[in-house]
Amino acid sequence: MLNPQVLATLSVADAAGPRHVSAASGLVRLGARLYVVADDEHQLGEFDASGAGTLHALFEGELPDDPKARKAAKPDLEALALLPPFDGHPHGALLALGSGSRPQRERAVLLALDAAGELQRRAQQVDFAPLYAALHARHAKLNIEGAFVAAGCLCLLQRGSGADPVNELIRFDWSAVLAWLRGGPAPAPMAGTRYALGDLDGVPLCFTDGAALPDGGWVFSAAAEATDDNYADGPCGGSAVGVVAADGRLRGLWPLSLRCKAEGIAATVADGRLQLWLVTDADDRAAPALLLSASLDLDSLSP
Repeated sequence: MLNPQVLATLSVADAAGPRHVSAASGLVRLGARLYVVADDEHQLGEFDASGAGTLHALFEGELPDDPKARKAAKPDLEALALLPPFDGHPHGALLALGSGSRPQRERAVLLALDAAGELQRRAQQVDFAPLYAALHARHAKLNIEGAFVAAGCLCLLQRGSGADPVNELIRFDWSAVLAWLRGGPAPAPMAGTRYALGDLDGVPLCFTDGAALPDGGWVFSAAAEATDDNYADGPCGGSAVGVVAADGRLRGLWPLSLRCKAEGIAATVADGRLQLWLVTDADDRAAPALLLSASLDLDSLSP
């Protein structure tokens, strides 16, 4: 069991609607900055450790307030990846990705960073439908929930469901992805690794986010949400955190003592400990997302 600490709620001082982010779905930590995408917003949140933040526009226009209409129209940004330096982006970039579960959810946004980790210029929208096409053939209910770059690959996390509880890490050659972004053909996935993560009280645990580790491994968050598809939400029975080795072996899985739906994760390694940050989604626009922290002793992990 992992006992996370609640650090803050994610509040937004300049929001025209609710003065917080509620459906936090992807997380990147850069120094003291925490970048967060929410699956029912058109903005990227930038927060400090106290949970205070501002919003940066990713798409034009406003989403409807009615929950059903909002769900149908939203870009469903579920993943946020930190990209290494590449052409025109000497300090790297952030990549926000839609889940791919509906045609309007195949959009992505590229955000250049400067040397200090600040957003450098206006968001650049990218149509990810050509890259997702091969994934739809692979998964009838595509639902990309996490993304990160590790060992020369863009890694995407397909989230399972109650009807199909097998999750998959799907790898694309990073150089081929860059060539596609410069106008080349969409790359095909290189390989995939499937994971069955067990359950909480009979509800399968399924990926909600992931982040790369310095040794080539990665960490992930997973939630036990009682739903059978890639569109409808369901009651959540809790969440867990897992660590995967560079060779793909699951090194450990720890349920969270706090009952919540953890949807975003970031990690650093220092002094033999894995420090984790998580953000939550309450599936309630009136409820602010939580910022959590936890740590693991790396010596306690299986080899």
